[in-house]
Amino acid sequence: MWGPEGSGPHIAHMIRKEREPVPWGYIAKRLATGVVQLLGVTLAVFFLIRLLPADPVARLVGFNASDVVYDQARASLGLDQPVLRQLGLFLGFFPSDQSGLLQGDLGKSWVTNESIISEILHFFPITLELITISFMVAILIAIPIGMISAFRPNGRVNRVTFVYGLFAGAQPEFWWGLVFIYVFFFRLGWAPAPLGRLRPLTDAPDSVTGFLTIDSLLAGRLDVFFESLYHLWLPVMTLVLILSGPIIKMIRQNMLRVLESDFILYARASGLPSRTIATYTFRSAFAPTLTLLGILYGFMLGGAVLVEQVFSIGGLGQYSVRSILQFDYPAIQGVVLVITAFSLLLYLALDVIHAVLDPRVRR
Repeated sequence: MWGPEGSGPHIAHMIRKEREPVPWGYIAKRLATGVVQLLGVTLAVFFLIRLLPADPVARLVGFNASDVVYDQARASLGLDQPVLRQLGLFLGFFPSDQSGLLQGDLGKSWVTNESIISEILHFFPITLELITISFMVAILIAIPIGMISAFRPNGRVNRVTFVYGLFAGAQPEFWWGLVFIYVFFFRLGWAPAPLGRLRPLTDAPDSVTGFLTIDSLLAGRLDVFFESLYHLWLPVMTLVLILSGPIIKMIRQNMLRVLESDFILYARASGLPSRTIATYTFRSAFAPTLTLLGILYGFMLGGAVLVEQVFSIGGLGQYSVRSILQFDYPAIQGVVLVITAFSLLLYLALDVIHAVLDPRVRR
């Protein structure tokens, strides 16, 4: 039945809002909040790791070192300075041989004596590549399944999805990684040995982006590209199994909520096509799902460490664990700050997208 003001296309025009301009004021406010949060995390990490009951100097020189050697090592690390001066040196407030955080320098590792930034730039893209591909596959799987489950709440897909969500999330990701290695590598021989991103004798292309799949294409090495995908499919499937469950549930619940809203009921009563209604429903339902995606992505930056360990991928997670075990304070601080800054930028991007989709969140 047509509405009093016209026809179905008129209702579609009412529902389809014009794209809002970029909310620069909202972005500036979120950036300012992110800077304050980053500063708070910087101070918290700096002081908290120094409150740990650990002695990094003894870890470096050995517990049987003489007092002279111990004092020299402590002075070389700057731990003989007052804590506030150490903080000032780390931030770059005081002149020294090394620049500080304000100059874009995270210092040098106490173990390898290499620049923290160069080490993070080596390990971080490895983790990003694994997580990004996993999220892309998980989203491609979750969106159609979540939509079908919402439009057919009593269907077979919805029942299977419910059981799958409970089953997939009942065990940790490293357990599924071990199970997949046993099944697909040891029993079936479909997957490669969990020995890294490439075979030991394969020469990797020069690093440009840090993403092995992209660098291999830039170098024209299709053999390396397909080999890297071959070594990635099992750890990616492990993360997809864990990630797709909550994403499917979120999309389904949001779709059900939107389908019961007044404007969708009005659109149906106005005789709009099912595809148009599905488009409006998905657009309204996907905005809250972005928040879950951002949280999961930020969590997996450090949470994928066990998957990296199982498959010997060697990403930022393994680097951070090794730094913690070695009491490498600069490396720990650098990893936390980089993950925090990246997560804050990710949340900012999601907030901006959410604000464009739903201008009400700008208030």
